[in-house]
Amino acid sequence: MLNLSIILEDSARNTPDRTALVLGDLRLPYSMLDSVAGQVAALLAARGIGRGDKVALLCPNLPYFPFVYFGILKAGAAVVPLNVLLRPREIAYHLTDSDSRAFFCFEGSAELPMGARGREAYDAAEGCEHFFVLPATPLATESEHGESFWAALEGMPARFETVPTAPDDTAAVLYTSGTTGRPKGAELTHLNLLVNTMVSDEMFPADPEGDVALAVLPLFHSFGQVAVMNVSVRRRATLVLQPRFEAGAALELMRGEKVTMFAGVPTMFWALLSELRAGGAAPPPALRVAVSGGAACPVEVLKDFEAAFGVPILEGYGLSETSPVACFNRPGRPTRPGTIGLPVWGVEMRLVDGDGNVIEGGGPGEIAVRGHNVMKGYYGRPEETEEVLRDGWFLTGDLATRDEDGYYAVVDRTKDMIIRGGFNVYPRELEEVLMTHPSVSLAAVVGVPHASHGEEIKAYVIPAPGAAASEDELIAWCRENMAAYKYPRLIEFRESLPMTVTGKILKRELR
Repeated sequence: MLNLSIILEDSARNTPDRTALVLGDLRLPYSMLDSVAGQVAALLAARGIGRGDKVALLCPNLPYFPFVYFGILKAGAAVVPLNVLLRPREIAYHLTDSDSRAFFCFEGSAELPMGARGREAYDAAEGCEHFFVLPATPLATESEHGESFWAALEGMPARFETVPTAPDDTAAVLYTSGTTGRPKGAELTHLNLLVNTMVSDEMFPADPEGDVALAVLPLFHSFGQVAVMNVSVRRRATLVLQPRFEAGAALELMRGEKVTMFAGVPTMFWALLSELRAGGAAPPPALRVAVSGGAACPVEVLKDFEAAFGVPILEGYGLSETSPVACFNRPGRPTRPGTIGLPVWGVEMRLVDGDGNVIEGGGPGEIAVRGHNVMKGYYGRPEETEEVLRDGWFLTGDLATRDEDGYYAVVDRTKDMIIRGGFNVYPRELEEVLMTHPSVSLAAVVGVPHASHGEEIKAYVIPAPGAAASEDELIAWCRENMAAYKYPRLIEFRESLPMTVTGKILKRELR
C-alpha cells in the first residue's frame, strides 16, 4: 500500500496539537485536520465512492481545501482540483472530461460566485452524482446551492481506515492551463506525488522550532499543492493561508506569523519588493527560505530581493506533468542566478532537438525529463500522451541551455519564441535587458504579426515609480543594448499586465 495521505496521518500521530492551518484568527491543529479529512473519506465511502473514482474540488486557499484533498485520498479516490476562476461551461467540461463522480465546491462571494457557477456546471455534467457545498459562513449547515458540507459530515466518524492504494494508482488529475487547445488532465500517481513531496521537503533543513509557510500560491495548482501544502504537512509545519495574493497583506502575514518559508512566482517577488520599497517597512525577520518557480525570475528581481530581504531566491523548475519539481538550485550547492539549477534526486534531464535527438553540450534545446516524477499520461487521451512521452522521457515544450557544470537555464517556451525575419528571438532575454533600465519596473515581450518580417517585437512595460523615459527614448536605449534583429520596435506602457490566478503573465492576451 502507498497512499499520499500518509504525510498527514504521520504528522497528526506525532504532533497532534501542533498548529497545522492558520486563516486570520482561526488556528487548527493537525489532529483536527486529520479527523475532518477522515470524516470526508467516510462520507465518500458512504456514498459509494472509493478506489479508482475521481472527485472534483473547487476551492481557494481555505482550510476546506486540505480537509477535502486528504479526505478524497484516504477514501482511495483521486482529487481533481479546479481553478477557482473557471466559468460554468468550463467547470462542466472538467467534471465530464475527468469522469468525476462527486464535486466539492466553495460557495464563494458576490464578486466570485463559485457556488452558483459550480451548481450550474454540476447540473450540466452527466455522470457527476454528488454536489457538496463548502459554505462561506463557518459551519453553516444549509446552502441555497445544495447539500452543505457540514450537514453531510454530521454523524460521520472521525476515524477512517485509509483505503489501500497501489503506488501507480492515480492520486490527482491536474489540468494544464490549455493555452493550446482544451485543457488536459495530467494523471499523477501516489508514488509521483509522495516522492516529489519527500524530495522537495528534504532539500531544506527543517526549523527545530517548527516551520511556518505562507500559502499564497493557489493550492489547486501543482506548485502550491505539492511544494507548499504537501511539503508543509510532511514537515509538520504551520500553513498560513492567504486566499488571494496581495503584497501588502502578505508582508504583514510574514511579519505577524513569523513566516520562515515562502514560495511564489516571479511576479509575486516583484510585487513584494515594490511594496517593501514603497512602504519603507522592515523586511520579515523570520524568513529564511524563498523559492521561485512557474516562470523564469528576472535577474534584477533576484538581486534586488536578496539585497532588500536578506534571503536569496532559489529558483526551480517543473510542470504539472512532472509532479511538479524537476530541477532546483538547492541549498548547499552554489546557486546560479538566472538558472533553474540541477535535476533533483531521482530525476534525469536532457536537451533534445525538434526530432527528439539528444543535443550534447550547451544547447539550446527542448528539455526532456525522466524519473519518478513523470505523470502516467493525460487522462483519457492516449494520442496526446504519445506526443509528449517518448520511451519514458517527457517532452516539456521549454527551451533551455546547459552550462559546463550541468546547470540548466530556461530560455523560453517553444511557443513564446519570436521568429523575426528568419531570426529566433527569445523574449526572456530581452525582458532581462529591459529590466536593467532604471525606468522599467516589469516587462513582457511578445511577437506581433508583421507583413514583411513575419513577426515584430513588442514590449509591454510597467514603468518604475517616478520614471520619466518615453517610448522613443526606451526604444533608442534598446537599440544601443541589443542586436539589431532583437530590439523591440514597439513599446507600450501599462499600469498592470494580464496575469493568471497563479501570477504568470498571460502573453497570449498581449499578442
